[in-house]
Amino acid sequence: MPLMGSLYVGNSGLQTSQNALNTTAHNLSNIDTTGYVRQQVQQSSKSYMTLSVNPKSISNQETGLGVTYSRVKHIRDYFLDKAYRRESGRSMFYQVSSEVMEEVESQLGEMNGEAFQATLTDFWTSIQELAKDPSSSVTQGLFVQSAAEFVQKAQAVYEGFCAYQNNLNAQIKQQVDIINDYGKKLMNLNESIRIIEAGGVESANDLRDARDQILDELSQMADIDFAEDIHGSVWVKIEGVDFVKGDRCYEIGLDVDEATGFYTPFWYQNATYRILPNGQKEYNINGAEVFNLNKEISTNLNTDIGGLKAMLLARGDHRADYTDVADQKSYDQVSQSVLMNVQAEFDQLIHNVATKVNEILAKAAGVVKAENDVVADDGTVLVKKGEYFCENQVGGYMRKDDGSPIQMFAKISSDGYRKVTGTIDVTDENGNPAKKQVEYWVYNEEKADSPETLYSIENIQVDDELMQKPSMLGMRLPDGSEDKATAESLKEAFTEEAYSLNPNVKKKASLVDYYDDLVAQVANSGYAFRTIYANQEDTVNSLYAAKEQVAGVSSDEELSNMIKFQNAYNASSRYINVLDEMLEHLLSTLGV
Repeated sequence: MPLMGSLYVGNSGLQTSQNALNTTAHNLSNIDTTGYVRQQVQQSSKSYMTLSVNPKSISNQETGLGVTYSRVKHIRDYFLDKAYRRESGRSMFYQVSSEVMEEVESQLGEMNGEAFQATLTDFWTSIQELAKDPSSSVTQGLFVQSAAEFVQKAQAVYEGFCAYQNNLNAQIKQQVDIINDYGKKLMNLNESIRIIEAGGVESANDLRDARDQILDELSQMADIDFAEDIHGSVWVKIEGVDFVKGDRCYEIGLDVDEATGFYTPFWYQNATYRILPNGQKEYNINGAEVFNLNKEISTNLNTDIGGLKAMLLARGDHRADYTDVADQKSYDQVSQSVLMNVQAEFDQLIHNVATKVNEILAKAAGVVKAENDVVADDGTVLVKKGEYFCENQVGGYMRKDDGSPIQMFAKISSDGYRKVTGTIDVTDENGNPAKKQVEYWVYNEEKADSPETLYSIENIQVDDELMQKPSMLGMRLPDGSEDKATAESLKEAFTEEAYSLNPNVKKKASLVDYYDDLVAQVANSGYAFRTIYANQEDTVNSLYAAKEQVAGVSSDEELSNMIKFQNAYNASSRYINVLDEMLEHLLSTLGV
């Protein structure tokens, strides 16, 4: 090789070693940077110079021009990334579910320092005391006062559930905003990476690290699929729908329910809309929802991935009440929502207590079930067959001043009874047709589609008149004797094992034990979620460790590389010095 040409070899060694040292230093300086992936230097030989061509030889006579810094390899494992993101999304799903269960346990366990169980026990105790001395104004006052406290504390617990639903709702909006922001960042990073790598010389490794870190965080929020195209852009799908594709980001919208204020994430591109007079768009999101919350939650089906989905499931889509656990069809709509499930079962307890107590008092007041229609002489149906009613008795036993039956628990938005009047055809004592003016109090039945007719937590209170005058109960029959039968019926109602938490639970419980079963169910569900979450965390940690073994920066390894590249740099420098001395000697010897 010509002596001057040998300088190219030395120069290439200097440049390559210097670049390798820079890469090693870059790795060391980012050893604690979140999401940073170590970069590995790859070297290759430069092009060869052909000195002579001999067809008879196996190869031409060539000489190399040294080494070149071919590229900086981005050390990642696609399959580890995919597995880690899938399992971290699943882990976040169960983390959110566990946190929700802990909040529910807190709401049920304590209320201003006193467990709700104590309030239920106090109410049960007041009934037992009433059974001992029914006619005592003291026991009657205790009964009414305990009922009022029972309703007050029940409403406080239920309001706590509703407040937490609102809290989750706010978090859902925050999560969607973050996801949309991530989508825009991914779109911008795609463009920057394409520009840098367009020449095929330089790799935008640091930008790729930033993009991969976003994908790691995005995978915890929702079930994502991702891949990279030939131009270096990554496309992302959320729940199987395009989110980032090329230079486009399809943002997620939020539909707001007018009644509850609950947000529902939806895809703008899949929704239809109409323009309102004020210029705003009104979207129809049917079929455009981001998440299908009706699917069974299962690891086998991969439907248990993403913290956002867990929040939506836990929050539910409305404020649940006892009608949501009235039958299997209704229960199927709320069974997968932690909060709606507990709301409905808790409200069912309050409803059962209220209606059972009212039913017993109504029986004492003479309320009966109509065996046939009661029809007025003009054809008007005053009382339908199967309805509960009684004749108007002003001043009668277990009646209010207007003659209506006393109700311990009254509805806030509607009346418990309605008064009907009319003239009916009767037969007088001589067997002749006659007319009779009648007045009835007819019980207003509950209707599942009319919340104002329900004896639910949000719609009941202890009757105002009864609160002011508990002695209205009387508990003395028209003949002056104590009404022990009604008091005993109240007592038996609380011990009768006739109630279950939901249609899927076969075990029957009394009103006294129902709350214990509810708390036990919540505790068991919470334990199950926490166990799954703990196991999932172990899986995520093991995958993260495997990722770090491939992509993590090892200070020992990088320091070893630094010494190696520094020695290579020194060797190249020494090589050039030797050539310099040889050239100087030749030139001085020749006298040039």
